[in-house]
Amino acid sequence: MSNKFLKIEKRDAVVILTMDQPEVRNVLTGNTAIKEIVSACAEISKDQSVRAVVLTGNGTVFSAGGNLRDMQRYIGDELSGAQIRQEYREGIQQIPLALYNLDVPTIAAVNGPAIGAGCDLACMCDIRIASDRASFAESFVKVGIVPGDGGAWFLPRVVGASRAAEMTFTGDRVNAEEALSYGLISRVVPHESLLEEALELADRIASNPGTSLRMAKHLMREGAHQRLDSLLELSAAYQALAHKTTDHEEAVRAFVEKRAPEFNK
Repeated sequence: MSNKFLKIEKRDAVVILTMDQPEVRNVLTGNTAIKEIVSACAEISKDQSVRAVVLTGNGTVFSAGGNLRDMQRYIGDELSGAQIRQEYREGIQQIPLALYNLDVPTIAAVNGPAIGAGCDLACMCDIRIASDRASFAESFVKVGIVPGDGGAWFLPRVVGASRAAEMTFTGDRVNAEEALSYGLISRVVPHESLLEEALELADRIASNPGTSLRMAKHLMREGAHQRLDSLLELSAAYQALAHKTTDHEEAVRAFVEKRAPEFNK
């Protein structure tokens, strides 16, 4: 098994994060996945040249979620309930905090089954594109546990309360076409062209000014829980900042001069 979980590649303004332990179905626990994902997000946040991120998996599975073999540690008296709770806080719960709070747009290119925490990992991204070989399952109840990584927060926001309840309470797997009808994903594409389609979308996003992308994403995040009047106040403040950027000035000049804008790198 590869010692590293993530393969990180940067193409111009787009970072590609590839989960690269296909031999263990890209599980997120019992290895270095948590530490590497959190570290990658921290580095991306520092790099103002990044404008989009694509997250995908190597192999036939996007991610099988938690490592059931590793969970054997929780059976018996070796660890107390309080210790397990702290492990979740300091462990896998760091992934949603790091990935969801990235201030640049994120795309999950789901190449295969996304199971349990793997399904939640996809939901932590802003956009989800799926291979026709992908499937999704909020399958925690199937093994007698609950979504410990924030799935109960993410999934209802993506598919709505009723669909999320059905997926969570049955643990059943849905295929790519069903996931599309649920609104869980934006589109289904042929498996062979998944990464190409995801990168094409990332490039279209990254062609826009980085400052406005970051502020627009932040407004969408805030809009999920703020009152309208509060969100409007924040929007006005961000808009005032946006109007004073050189990229906005360039966009206006380019429109008037009937040419393509050349934004800052």
